[in-house]
Amino acid sequence: MKTINKIIPFFLLLLTVGMFAQTAKVTGIVSDDNHNPVEGVNVSCLGHSAITDTNGFYTILIPANKKVVLVYTHVALKSVTQTFQLKPNDIVEFNPVIEAKADQIGEVVITSNKKRVTGIINIEPEVIRNIPKLSGGVVDILKTLGSASSTTEGGAYSVRGGNYDENLVYVNEVEIYRPFLVRSGQQEGLSFTNTDLIQNIDFSAGGFQAKYGDKMASVLDITYRKPTKFGASLEASLLGGSMSVEGASKNKKWSALTGIRYRNNSLIVNSQETQSNYKPSFADIQTNVNYNVSKKVQISFLGNVSQNKYQYQPLTRQTNFGTLTDPIALQIFYEGIEKDQYQTYFGAVKTTFTPNDKNAYKFITSLYHTQEAEHYDIDAAYSLGEVDTNIGSDTYGNVTYSRAIGSQLNHARNDLDALIYNAEIKGSHNYKKKFQIDWGLKYAHESIRDRIVEYEVIDSAGFSINPPRIDLPHNDQPYNPYVGPLVPYQNVRATNFVNINRLSGFLQGNTKLMLGEHQLWINAGIRSQSWQVMGDTSNNSSVILWNFSNTIARTQTVVSPRAQISFKPNWQKDMLFRFSTGFYYQPPFYRELRDQYGVVNPDVKAQKSIHYVLSNDYNFKMWNRPFKLVSEVYYKAMTDVNTYTLDNVRIRYRANNDAVAYAYGFDCRLNGAFVPGTESWFSFGYMKTEENQDGRGYVARPTDQRLKFGILFQDYMPNIPNVKLYLNLTYNTGLPGGSPSYADVYQYQTRLRDYRRADVGFSYLFTEKNNERPEGHWLKKFKELALGFEIYNMFNNQNAITNTWVRDAYTKSQYGIPNYMTTRIFNVKLTMRL
Repeated sequence: MKTINKIIPFFLLLLTVGMFAQTAKVTGIVSDDNHNPVEGVNVSCLGHSAITDTNGFYTILIPANKKVVLVYTHVALKSVTQTFQLKPNDIVEFNPVIEAKADQIGEVVITSNKKRVTGIINIEPEVIRNIPKLSGGVVDILKTLGSASSTTEGGAYSVRGGNYDENLVYVNEVEIYRPFLVRSGQQEGLSFTNTDLIQNIDFSAGGFQAKYGDKMASVLDITYRKPTKFGASLEASLLGGSMSVEGASKNKKWSALTGIRYRNNSLIVNSQETQSNYKPSFADIQTNVNYNVSKKVQISFLGNVSQNKYQYQPLTRQTNFGTLTDPIALQIFYEGIEKDQYQTYFGAVKTTFTPNDKNAYKFITSLYHTQEAEHYDIDAAYSLGEVDTNIGSDTYGNVTYSRAIGSQLNHARNDLDALIYNAEIKGSHNYKKKFQIDWGLKYAHESIRDRIVEYEVIDSAGFSINPPRIDLPHNDQPYNPYVGPLVPYQNVRATNFVNINRLSGFLQGNTKLMLGEHQLWINAGIRSQSWQVMGDTSNNSSVILWNFSNTIARTQTVVSPRAQISFKPNWQKDMLFRFSTGFYYQPPFYRELRDQYGVVNPDVKAQKSIHYVLSNDYNFKMWNRPFKLVSEVYYKAMTDVNTYTLDNVRIRYRANNDAVAYAYGFDCRLNGAFVPGTESWFSFGYMKTEENQDGRGYVARPTDQRLKFGILFQDYMPNIPNVKLYLNLTYNTGLPGGSPSYADVYQYQTRLRDYRRADVGFSYLFTEKNNERPEGHWLKKFKELALGFEIYNMFNNQNAITNTWVRDAYTKSQYGIPNYMTTRIFNVKLTMRL
């Protein structure tokens, strides 16, 4: 197995690697129609040539500022020609497919790298499909970037100090919504994005353009494939499976792509300390249909039906904590069950009209419907005891003396029904290929039906514990009888009917200028959104009633100017500098309007963030292979902040805009072909974010994760190239958290332990040498056939996501016991592609 000891020489050579000023570079991997790399392909241009290696990899220098033709030839396969026109120092990746039955002829004229100029990170979908992924989606890749973090085992992630609700997600230009009532990462069985259907993934961690929506943190923009011929895939593992089918009509007017997934998290839950009966059922079906009405009109449909059932019956739990000299164990015996269900239905239609090569128009409509239920009654009887630490004792590791006992009853009957409708029109106009204008107008209607009934009752040593939020009469039992109220420790009861109308729009322009021999790109735009909150609410501590006198109606408007500037000097080194700034308002969604007591506050303002992002992008060559070093510094100033508490992945807002905050940091990422024919990266991030509530001073926000290290590494065995290795490793310093949800953040400033995780996957590819097999061989039917073995949390680190708080009335102590996530898990995976 190749090692990464080549990294050390890289840092010694980093400052000395340069490039020729009047040339450009084309690099890539040549593969056959079975997606296997082809060795010995001759790549030639104007007397210069290169030969692909055993992994199909090549790189060749070509003249800049002129149209040239690259010719790819092989003794056993047809030739491929490709036309390029590049600027000095440009590096373009082109991965041709040499087919046995037909030539591939095309033309690419590139004047700039658009994604590089805009600062968007592009992720190869094949990497996501291959790496070990516990959450089953794109989040596993985002975890390895310095700008994004996730310490859960679901699909939630935070970016540069933002929370899980501050990220935009698009699929085929349609905004995607997360379920509302999800509390735990275990309940997020399937994220919306189906990795089997993805063609392109773009990610921006801040300073994004005005054409993207109104969130404060990031944008994840995903595009699904448009098939040109029949294909199919199948993946089966101990965590579930997926299947996809794609095809196109003979005249290429119709194409369709459909994927089905099933997920079972029982393997994950069974690896934790809590013994339980767990019956999950997470399944969905997605389809993407495209119809070319004519050369000028195309219509596409994206549909999704998802049903996630979460049935959880905890039985027992024992958690050991404390110190070596004073070990303590928490033992819990449960009664009861939790039944959660999330059903979502989504459909979107996009019509694209391109009357000519200078103008394009798109009309998009979408409908999202979710029905969610969260029902549970769980009684937990617990005891705190001393652990026998005498090695050799018959009771070693067991509890020998109980110092405290208690019980806790949790009840919920939460139901939510939400219907969200969107209609949008967008236009794009090019003027002499030097200036482009984009605009859009969008209407959205959100209808929410929400009922919350949940309470918690705590008993310790025979005494019912009163809630911390109410003033109680003097209690000196048993000398005098207690005459105060007997109420639950926590109690939330509310019913809300809320309708929100939104009207938003954007206008932006971008152009490219020449400053002597230097290149300058400018993008400037403005967004605006106006929204109105209407509805009927009722909040009552004893009974739920509709109260039409509580009708609410509020209208607010925000305006967000944004700009990005990119500068590429005409240096021998391929450097690009970017600066982005702008206002990023986040008008409140329903969850941000509802406070921790279930009360809807229609006067909640849009949170405001001003971004300043300065970055450098450096392309260079090392070991005759392409590499890229990207570094960014950023600062975000936030006002009208809607503070919140974070419990696993559930966010409960205070809905009062009572704080100001800031976030600043530094991210860098080095990626390239450390092993020929593969892409790997190493990332580092430092970030600090604090908030000031009501002028009480600055304290750490729940997402204040100071240090972040991430590695995604791919390798193979040189002597057995069929065996592939995929490793993703993450280290994050501990987040503030673990305190009770009702606690005052200025009194509880504790941090969870550091998050450390390493997932590794080994895959044996049976179709690696398909190009050498004779026609008719049974493996020739497959583009890919692989058997994989995966290890999640390879080093068995105990990562805590929250604390369980137990109380001892006798000693008047309160103990925070960590809730650990998964231990080491083994998985077997079979992958087939036709």
